[in-house]
Amino acid sequence: MNAYEEKVEARKEYYEKKAAAARAESSARWDESRKMASRIPFGQPILVGHHSERADRAYRDRIFKTGEKAYEAGKKADYYEEKAEATGRGGISADDPDAIKKLEEKLEKLETLQSNMKAANRSIRLKDTEKGDAQLREQGYTDKEIEGLRTPSCFGRIGYAPYQLSNNNANISNVKKRIENLKKLQEVQETPDEETDLYTYSIYDNRCQFLFDGKPEPAVIGILKRHSFKWSPSRKAWVRQATGNGIYAAGQVKKQLAEMEEI
Repeated sequence: MNAYEEKVEARKEYYEKKAAAARAESSARWDESRKMASRIPFGQPILVGHHSERADRAYRDRIFKTGEKAYEAGKKADYYEEKAEATGRGGISADDPDAIKKLEEKLEKLETLQSNMKAANRSIRLKDTEKGDAQLREQGYTDKEIEGLRTPSCFGRIGYAPYQLSNNNANISNVKKRIENLKKLQEVQETPDEETDLYTYSIYDNRCQFLFDGKPEPAVIGILKRHSFKWSPSRKAWVRQATGNGIYAAGQVKKQLAEMEEI
């Protein structure tokens, strides 16, 4: 497990702990609400005009509010459970140091799938169905899968549909582009840091970073914020993801800071 994967796992554990705490709070508040309600005799109305009316209304209101808090805590638990479930399932992140390797593995699988679908379609369209089925078995298809491929679609087509081939081909193109972009970014990240009297600029950990000695002037912060750079307490730097747009924005920041120093 690399550092990025450890960070993702830690985030997932954090969400799971938050969910468990919220779920426990919800359960405790529901129990409290039920116990409070059980102290009121079944069917007991509020005695309007009686000296107990005010206290009774306040008590029933507390029961309602306790139930509301239980419901809100339950919603919070649902939210964190969904966050935990989704963590690490958003595909291959550019922040992962093994992203290129993982994308290349994904590309290989997609290209194999494309080749297999084409081969299956060639076999299934043979006039000699027995020969076609034999070829499909050699390709690893079970009799049930072959039956499924031979069942005509609503358009009367058999085998893999054109949209399946075109969608997979589009995925192949997208993955190739991502690999190409990440390799270019990797080359950029290997360039030396830029140091000026005002700041040090670098691309590290998939982030464009501006480091300053101490807190920069408000005018400098304004330039950084206008170009979507944010302060990162963990990195002690102003950062933005090192995409094409991010690198361009960093260039604009450097240009404007240079112009400011000339004034």
